[in-house]
Amino acid sequence: MNSNQKSRLAIGVLLLLSGLFLLALIISPELKQFVHLTASWPLIIIGVGVFLAVLGLLVASPGMLVPACILGGIGGLLYWQNMTGNWTSWAYTWTLIPGFSGVGQVLAGLLGSSEHRVLQKGLWQILVSLLLFVIFGSFLGGLTWLGPFWPLMLVLAGIIIIVRNVIKNRE
Repeated sequence: MNSNQKSRLAIGVLLLLSGLFLLALIISPELKQFVHLTASWPLIIIGVGVFLAVLGLLVASPGMLVPACILGGIGGLLYWQNMTGNWTSWAYTWTLIPGFSGVGQVLAGLLGSSEHRVLQKGLWQILVSLLLFVIFGSFLGGLTWLGPFWPLMLVLAGIIIIVRNVIKNRE
């Protein structure tokens, strides 16, 4: 079976399973109440991310894990915000999206590409994303554990960039 046939088969199986699940929701009120899609609508976004991840793994295309992780991460953020009502946190939680991409790159690198550069780039994106999250979250008042010392994260970011630049120039 060639990769094109595998792709079509995987998409067919995933659509079949998705359709059966949605039919079960229509037929069974108990299941519909258990899933409670009106309150947990972000689970649909997470589900699309899982769909992409499974599809990528089934067709041996680990690069699909990058958009899958981005969608899953955004769905997770939206789920948390929907459950807590903390929608103002979006002012700084958006900084985690590059980190979701980095997670996808690391997973894709581990599962498909043995290229060292892919893993390094993914880990770098995760670090930058977390640093930006702490900086924006502290500045905008969402994270208070650093107190008035949140500018130390800017100092840390500057040091990281300078050291990285010096190392690259020596190579």
